[in-house]
Amino acid sequence: MATGTGGRPATMRAVQYSGYGGGSAALKYVEIPVPSLKKGEVLIKVEAASINPADCRIQKGLLRPFVPKFPFIPVTDVAGEIVEIGSAVQEFKVGDKVVSKLIFWKAGGLAEYVAASESITAPLPTGVSSADAAGLPVAGLTALQAVKAIGTKFDGTGVGSNILVTAASGGIGSYAVQLAKLGNHNVTATCGARNLELVADIGADEALDYKTPEGAALKNSSGKKYDYIVNTTNGGKWSAFKPSLGSHGRVVDVAPNFGNFVASILTLFSKKKLSTVILSLGMEDLRFLLELVKERKLKTVIDSRHPFEKAADAWEKSLSGHATGKVIVEM
Repeated sequence: MATGTGGRPATMRAVQYSGYGGGSAALKYVEIPVPSLKKGEVLIKVEAASINPADCRIQKGLLRPFVPKFPFIPVTDVAGEIVEIGSAVQEFKVGDKVVSKLIFWKAGGLAEYVAASESITAPLPTGVSSADAAGLPVAGLTALQAVKAIGTKFDGTGVGSNILVTAASGGIGSYAVQLAKLGNHNVTATCGARNLELVADIGADEALDYKTPEGAALKNSSGKKYDYIVNTTNGGKWSAFKPSLGSHGRVVDVAPNFGNFVASILTLFSKKKLSTVILSLGMEDLRFLLELVKERKLKTVIDSRHPFEKAADAWEKSLSGHATGKVIVEM
């Protein structure tokens, strides 16, 4: 295996937890061996890691008893510099800046180093920071998949629809608003009062405070029904969305609760539908998003940056459910 200058360190610091639940208080700093590489893997010196709500839900026991295996180093979205490559790696060399979407049941991102398969790693374009890139893998790709699911074209040929994005100031929502505008849609967005200006700044044609009567009823000022609703909050209900949809309208739900899972089945043959999105996009789509960031057509809205020593604060912020954009840990 090729090795970076000065060789690999023997040990690294990492943050892990050893059981379900416990929130940020359960996170512990440990000194453990730097991962050894398989032939198709690269070793990344992590510069930035992004915490997603799914990371916190896994700690709470979302996939119990199958995932995770304890002790567990959480977080899947990382960016940094390659310091070593496996013998079969083709596309990357030591010194390359990259972003990686780690496999969720292994994760490992809250650490100074992580091993990642070449197949889940993409190069960072010049001018894109590690923090901006680390926000993209789960949140950006989920937003892109939802926006593609409503037929969005990004080459200028698409016919814009009237759409609503819920929780538009969150990680997924903030990317979804921007991507929908790039696809020529008319975008109404819901968020909290403190984020109305931000959501307008990233492109929403109209921003609604979800706590007002109009916002709760999802009513835009024109009174028009929506062709599509992109739902990014697990508090959203089909019964609330249905009256706001046009006659053949559809909800694309990236954060389905049990009721909306049921609705996705019950509405299969209805004119108004709810369909769920489970992230399946890969590296080609991540490269597309990175290029948009490079061209300043898409930006990562960053809620807060936390030093590695304060990873528990970042975890707490993500757990709160009130982050505006992405929560980033910087090494």
